[in-house]
Amino acid sequence: MTSHQLDTAQDTAINYFSRDLDPVLTIAPGDTVVVHTLDSGGHVGRPSADGELPRRFFEEQRGHCLVGPIAVEGAKPGQSLAVHFDDLVPDDWGFTAAGLRETPLNIRLGLNSDAGARLLWEIDVEKGFASNQLGLGTAIAPFLGVVAVAPPEPGQHSTVPPRPVGAGNIDCRDLVAGSTLYIPVAVESALLSVGDGHAAQGDGEVSGTAIECGMTTTMTIDLVDEPALHSVYATTPAGRITFGFDADLNEATAVALDAMLDWMAGSYGISRAEALAMASATVSMRVTQIANQTWGVHALLPADAVRES
Repeated sequence: MTSHQLDTAQDTAINYFSRDLDPVLTIAPGDTVVVHTLDSGGHVGRPSADGELPRRFFEEQRGHCLVGPIAVEGAKPGQSLAVHFDDLVPDDWGFTAAGLRETPLNIRLGLNSDAGARLLWEIDVEKGFASNQLGLGTAIAPFLGVVAVAPPEPGQHSTVPPRPVGAGNIDCRDLVAGSTLYIPVAVESALLSVGDGHAAQGDGEVSGTAIECGMTTTMTIDLVDEPALHSVYATTPAGRITFGFDADLNEATAVALDAMLDWMAGSYGISRAEALAMASATVSMRVTQIANQTWGVHALLPADAVRES
């Protein structure tokens, strides 16, 4: 197998999804790619001494600053792309913004742009810790917010909402190193794009941003001819995960749970009703993110939750 390297550059960076983009790299299944991405806003450099963020890679604030697309030889609809995260190393700084935009949630919380805040973080990878100008800090658990294959529809598509087809801006905090994300292939060659590094995030990404940072990601990419599910799912150090994305929170929850029941029924040779009963004892439903126009919910079945008695 071959290892490849990609950096954020004029000929590799994008801020939208499209099946019509030429690939910046073509790999074989089983190859490894080491890719450095900027933060979600594409900031180049470090903040100034007075806390101003550096210039952006793209002048137009259209979407996340991503690297891609990467073509995978032989990928075709009906398969799933398996993206295994071997290593995720954040850059040495990041930021979190809150209340700087007028959104329904910010209005409900009584926040507006005059009362907004921006935290600037120093990230110590060796210590596994990030600290900000308030004198507060938190442990890091790096992951990528956006991992996506090209959608089947023509044209240019926003990177903001997560998608049932193609994945995208999932923002699932459990997709740390050691995880594998399975994405249904929607177009020939898959056309994978990645970015939106997060050094740490809580379930929900409640301010609309995590600790946004540049990231060096080492990922091994493969194809699965007979995936466990024909939807977006993952295996992680925390356990099995299925996802639901919808404008309605109830429907997003039902979609994630529905997929988990299929997975459990198939794995354990039980009925869906029996799987639902087992899920009630073992599966946790979590709000993945509330920030991206479409609700994200994931169902988590911990690795050791179901055992033979």
